[in-house]
Amino acid sequence: MGQKCHPLGFRVGITEPHRSRWYAPKALYGELLVEDYRIREYVDKRLNRTPPFAAVSEIHIERTRQELSIVLKTARPGLVIGPRGAEVEKLQQDLQTMTGRQVSIKIVEIKSPDTNAKLIAEGIAEQLKKRASFRRILKMRAEGAMQAGAKGVKITVSGRLGGAEMSRTLTVSLGSIPLQTLQANVDYGFAPSFTKSGTIGVKVWVYKGLYEATEEAESTAAGGRARARGRR
Repeated sequence: MGQKCHPLGFRVGITEPHRSRWYAPKALYGELLVEDYRIREYVDKRLNRTPPFAAVSEIHIERTRQELSIVLKTARPGLVIGPRGAEVEKLQQDLQTMTGRQVSIKIVEIKSPDTNAKLIAEGIAEQLKKRASFRRILKMRAEGAMQAGAKGVKITVSGRLGGAEMSRTLTVSLGSIPLQTLQANVDYGFAPSFTKSGTIGVKVWVYKGLYEATEEAESTAAGGRARARGRR
């Protein structure tokens, strides 16, 4: 009772697709799992932590016998692609060198970054580093998500807020967040903010409504299999 559950892990295989889609025998499974982790860490560091700051929120990995396919969901596809595709080609070559496999990269644009939980969390974390007023940041981001079409948003920050001696937790919530409803499309994002006074954790939940056939079609077009459908 009272324990928190990750919204994505709660819905995987029911209404959400897996972020890694492949099958491997027992002898290879551990090696490929570590390779997936290294790919995600490398892409995140390359595109999100250093220029061009391309705002990549999701990294999906698919494997076949011959090819490794990586789907990047980003709010700034132009920065990932680069002039005449130079940046994405360089990234592809680096990943091929790192994994020793044939790599293909697909880029999917995020139409509404203001309702993407991961991007909201990253934006708040970046502003907290610059010593901005945390109460004003949370209120502005929550209202911005609601104006962009979200049906509910909850943002929680925890740590030495404002450089205070004692750590505390602040939560801002607007609209409804049905966390126990499997048919509810609840996006979740987390980002740490490494400030001078200590690390502050930022958690964001965004409720976008119930899953619909249009969203299932979008997930299929994004290079993945159709979204798993739950019981009605």
